[in-house]
Amino acid sequence: MTDWAARKARLILELRREGIADTRVLTAIERVPRERFVMPAFVDQAYDNIALPIENGQTISQPFVVAFMTEALQVGEKMRVLEIGTGSGYQAAVLSHLCRRVYTIERHRGLLDKAKALFEELGLHNISARFGDGTKGWPEAAPFDRIMVTAAAPEVPKALVEELAVGGIMVVPVGITVFDQQIVRVRRGEKDVHSETLLPVRFVPLVEGVGKA
Repeated sequence: MTDWAARKARLILELRREGIADTRVLTAIERVPRERFVMPAFVDQAYDNIALPIENGQTISQPFVVAFMTEALQVGEKMRVLEIGTGSGYQAAVLSHLCRRVYTIERHRGLLDKAKALFEELGLHNISARFGDGTKGWPEAAPFDRIMVTAAAPEVPKALVEELAVGGIMVVPVGITVFDQQIVRVRRGEKDVHSETLLPVRFVPLVEGVGKA
């Protein structure tokens, strides 16, 4: 029988060594069973600090990147958070332990259905998930206190900035190719938008429209 608790504890220690200091973020990661969100062929690597492939040519992000982006988002327990790119559902599950409600959008219906089933099994009832074009956000539920984008946009998506509440924060990978992507943190003020570059990364691209499956 696999000792998931021991593997998870080693990962949390590694994340601390790599600079993740927010105890709320670390606790949220500790509460989410990552082994449930990876493909069966890779389950033995669930708590290795690496990205892993999932269906539809997508990935489940490296735990350090999940922790870093979540920490950078500065999520409060009463906030409403929009996630673009549900994928396996792992990032949304982590966010669900930090805020009041998560809204997450996925363009591949198969991925969305699997993620929704997992959310139900794990009792994560504060997640609303839907099939759609993430580049357009979720305008009828806007504004959001926080927005996280888990695919790389060529530039900061203006449509998503418009869905941020004043004082809100968006964390998004930005770059044309995998070689120039950077995590960017965007803060929306009363009259302007401020952006700062935080970390080089490699993400799948943010794609308009919806997938065939």
